[in-house]
Amino acid sequence: MSKVTVVGAGNVGATCANVLVCNQIADEVVLLDIKEGVSEGKAMDIMQTASILGTNTRLRGVTNDYAATEGSDMVVITSGIPRKPGMTREELIGVNAGIVRSVVDSVLKHSPEAIILCVSNPMDTMTYLIHKTSNLPKNRIIGMGGALDSARFRYFLATALECSYNEVEGIVIGGHGDTTMIPLKRYAAYRGIPAASLMPAEQLDKVAADTMVGGATLTKLLGTSAWYAPGAAAAQVVAAVLGDQKRMISCSALLEGEYGEKDLCIGVPCILGRNGIEKVVEFDLTDEEKALFAASAAAVHKTNAALA
Repeated sequence: MSKVTVVGAGNVGATCANVLVCNQIADEVVLLDIKEGVSEGKAMDIMQTASILGTNTRLRGVTNDYAATEGSDMVVITSGIPRKPGMTREELIGVNAGIVRSVVDSVLKHSPEAIILCVSNPMDTMTYLIHKTSNLPKNRIIGMGGALDSARFRYFLATALECSYNEVEGIVIGGHGDTTMIPLKRYAAYRGIPAASLMPAEQLDKVAADTMVGGATLTKLLGTSAWYAPGAAAAQVVAAVLGDQKRMISCSALLEGEYGEKDLCIGVPCILGRNGIEKVVEFDLTDEEKALFAASAAAVHKTNAALA
């Protein structure tokens, strides 16, 4: 029996729970929120689709009752305030750091063996905060950002190529920020054919640029942070871990020398399996890509310094 707790029943958390249930990724899901009735109502609404969709996963909504999360294999933390138009992810650090600290302490009291997936922004810094305050081994702490950024990259690639969204490859590394993420254009491909050979360089540059501001674009359109893709990306990571898929997904991981960085959580290709982050995969980067990664790392280090 597998059990997942999703902390935060806002748009992202509820979407994550919905995807977990609809795809039967876990046997049991607990949706927890601090606001009375919200998680219970959303859980009930989602579970009323079970007989329509033929799903068997059980979803339970609770208000601030961490005892209900007992024995979770994974905990997804989506709590915190979302971005508003014009805000950067980094501007959320003060409020969200306190929330994430409290949540991690509470869930680990009841599920000390859980793998933690951080979605809260600024995601790389919140993932780093969990490392610094939880004493968990590094493989059991994962930041979701790269999974979402890579999905957005593939969306813009497929749209530009007018092809199936499921037949393109694209990965994003670096910080989960509008100016720090690095869509690896050189590795972008359609059915193994390099994207660079299928479209003009300017078009591929635009695909990368659109990817980098993908979150900000949606925030401007919606008036708040996006939720469908972030929630689904979190569920994808959960599925890779619980299913022991050994799947390569870009995630924020603690680096200890990889890519020339230490004491830093940042997006890199990771092999995900039942032990969480089972391996950090080091791509052979060009000098230009290395410089971009170093600049991204420096920006994340700067944001991390605000935790002190």
